[in-house]
Amino acid sequence: MLEQLLIFTRGGLILWTCNHFTNALKGSPIDTLIRSCLLEERSGAASFTYDAPGASYCLKWTFHNDLGLVFVAVYQRILHLLYVDDLLAAVKREFSGLYQPQKTEYRDFDEIFRQLQIEAEARAENLKKTNPLPAVAPQRKQQNGTWQGEGKNAGTEKKSDGDGDGKKGRRIENDGFVVAKNNSNANLKSSGNGSVNIGKENESANIGAFDVNRLQKLKGKGGNGNGNGKKKEAVVAAKAEPKKVVKKNRVWDDSPPQTKLDFTDHLDGEGDGDKKVDFLAKEQGESMMDKEEVLSSDSEVEDDDDDTGKDSKPEAKKKGWFSSMFQSIAGKANLEKSDLEPALKALKDRLMTKNVAEEIAEKLCESVAASLEGKKLGSFTRISSTVHTAMEDALVRILTPRRSIDILRDVHTAKEQRKPYVVVFVGVNGVGKSTNLAKVAYWLLQHNTSVMMAACDTFRSGAVEQLRTHARRLQIPIFEKGYEKDPAVVAKEAIQEASRNGSDVVLVDTAGRMQDNEPLMRALSKLINLNNPDLVLFVGEALVGNDAVDQLSKFNQKLADLSTSPTPRLIDGILLTKFDTIDDKVGAALSMVYVSGAPVMFVGCGQSYTDLKKLNVKSIVKTLLK
Repeated sequence: MLEQLLIFTRGGLILWTCNHFTNALKGSPIDTLIRSCLLEERSGAASFTYDAPGASYCLKWTFHNDLGLVFVAVYQRILHLLYVDDLLAAVKREFSGLYQPQKTEYRDFDEIFRQLQIEAEARAENLKKTNPLPAVAPQRKQQNGTWQGEGKNAGTEKKSDGDGDGKKGRRIENDGFVVAKNNSNANLKSSGNGSVNIGKENESANIGAFDVNRLQKLKGKGGNGNGNGKKKEAVVAAKAEPKKVVKKNRVWDDSPPQTKLDFTDHLDGEGDGDKKVDFLAKEQGESMMDKEEVLSSDSEVEDDDDDTGKDSKPEAKKKGWFSSMFQSIAGKANLEKSDLEPALKALKDRLMTKNVAEEIAEKLCESVAASLEGKKLGSFTRISSTVHTAMEDALVRILTPRRSIDILRDVHTAKEQRKPYVVVFVGVNGVGKSTNLAKVAYWLLQHNTSVMMAACDTFRSGAVEQLRTHARRLQIPIFEKGYEKDPAVVAKEAIQEASRNGSDVVLVDTAGRMQDNEPLMRALSKLINLNNPDLVLFVGEALVGNDAVDQLSKFNQKLADLSTSPTPRLIDGILLTKFDTIDDKVGAALSMVYVSGAPVMFVGCGQSYTDLKKLNVKSIVKTLLK
């Protein structure tokens, strides 16, 4: 039974809902659908499963893009109603004829909907009677060289008409299943044990599954006809002597360098009470987090004839120059999926070249197609430019955080409540958690915030010493208990120490771990559940591309599976490191945000303390689409 059917505008105004459904929905499936699918560009699937305590719903929807309407049907997941799609199409057709922009109530649609539902259910029942589900094919076993089955027509064979020379081959059919097909290039001969021997010139040769002679001939193609062409090319390439690279001699200067690089010897807190972060800020400068990035005109997208950034492909010009020009001048009644496919294919290829995962690029294109299908194209507007604009808006919505995370504001709120603001850095090995933790600490120090580090990496050798070096340079306290200690307990004691000494922020460094390491992931889950931090930052490496997407999704999955709380704590934000090494391959940022829903809060772009900045959404979108 259908639980609910709802019609609302894209602005969120509910126009009509069916009033003869007596059972109230458990949870908030409609709100979850809007947040998780419609606003996150996941509407291409047109199906969503919502699990709530005591209920599990399946939601299906369709759009009327020209009128800006959304039609959503909700039913119990276990029922598998077959008429929902048909009913949604009928409701969309009938309601669009009654819709008026200034009208907000449609009580007269109740009776129309009841009739539409009865007709849809009747069509589904007739479809079930006329097209029953196919029976499962019986198992077949081989006995005495023949194929046998337990079905009605089991054991029947159809042999080719011929004298048995194998030129036409042999065809064995059993309940409609073809065992061997005719092949003009190969002779099929059935052996005594039921196997099929393949031959071409010599029927008596038992070659097996592969013809070695044919493989050798195929391998020889591309040379002089005898298979030695590639070998000769390899010998010639091997004989070619490479150019010798002469290494320049290094000139050593006896005079000491003017710039002092290491300050650890005199920033250990002895006799330098007045030379703390002020001196370091003078050397390092202002953090890039507080600088606004200005987009240059070179980063603008340069459109060509088809507004896809590439030369027009032949399949995109099937309709001809005159028809496409007339369509752009006069406008099109309603966009169809076939009209959108050439531009969407070009956009998908472009996203994949920028390191966006193929599956995510496919889903984005499906979502954009769902939002444009049926929409009326305005005059002097090309389809490609319309698709490009829709994709740009979709990318901006995905990369823009769903909820505002302002660390400085949250730190001030926690300070008023007289408790420290706790940030936990997690990630795999070698991505730069400790280094970027120090960058975040440096940025917080510039905003007059007292910071304390917690060395909770008790697993890797040298991790405490590395964090101790950063603490000396930044002149901030560090809480440590050495190695082979429980990191969850160390973090808890560090937070208690920060409450006593009045520190505003506690930055917790954790051990790097692979997403499949069960013991370390269990220890991380324990640390997060025991201390309940204000922010969990996943530190990912932009250089590894879509492997970081797999790491992030598995981290989230492990934290959810290993949590003892009914509402598990997952990743809150992303810190992308080594962002200056990827040029325009910025697709990993989009893939990670799309998969997790967590925003990219920090971007590491260098090796100094100032090389930390915000993610410029407009710059990323223009880079992806240019």
